[in-house]
Amino acid sequence: MTRILAVLIASIAASMAVTPPEMKAEVHEKRGKSLPYRWTKTGDSEKPALVLFLHGAGERGDNNKSQLVHGVKDLLKWLEINKESAVVVAPQCNRGTWWADLSGNFKDPKDGTLSKNPSDMLSMVFEVVDKLAKKHKVDPNRIYVTGLSMGGFGTFGSVAHRPDFFAAAMPVCGGGDAKTAPRMAKVPFWVFHGDADKVVPVACSRVMAKALKDAGAEVKLTEYAGVGHDSWTQTYRSPQTWKWLFSQKRN
Repeated sequence: MTRILAVLIASIAASMAVTPPEMKAEVHEKRGKSLPYRWTKTGDSEKPALVLFLHGAGERGDNNKSQLVHGVKDLLKWLEINKESAVVVAPQCNRGTWWADLSGNFKDPKDGTLSKNPSDMLSMVFEVVDKLAKKHKVDPNRIYVTGLSMGGFGTFGSVAHRPDFFAAAMPVCGGGDAKTAPRMAKVPFWVFHGDADKVVPVACSRVMAKALKDAGAEVKLTEYAGVGHDSWTQTYRSPQTWKWLFSQKRN
């Protein structure tokens, strides 16, 4: 009887489980270079929000799948549960390339200088985002960016290159060029990092958060005590994270 009850409970739970919508696989071509990406639209709003999701260095490649390993499914589940309408874009960075071109040692939060122009990868990402935003009549005041590790750097870099484009940003265990903070001051940031991170030091997020705050930006910094580089799991699984992001609107 106990076993039958357990099977029944498992069956009910499975039927209630949220299955993320299938993300379409496409490739953006430009001057002999290719950017694989996945995208989907949830809900039926005529003016959906848009979320750009930038993966970490370990998910680079050309299989158009690895970029979905961390965080994306959590976002899609949250959107489904909350019946939120959004276009979600998850590009895949080529091997040996980066979302944000930073000179110097990225582990030294005071050493990096962001390139004047977006990297080739980020430039192509912007083209994809612009195309999807136009196609789906995205709300221009609700365009967001988030990313982990290399994607955290890409998140800071994206806003620095397009300060009047994004409504909010959530960089996770990343960093950037503190000198770009003044131009990003109108964009709200929620920054996440593990204080025991040995891959990207927590100082990278601390320096950026302070620079943004000093520039007048709305900034929240969340540090996870004793957590190493994987600060994205609990960040993206938290409903409060996505609730905050989708509550932001560009003035």
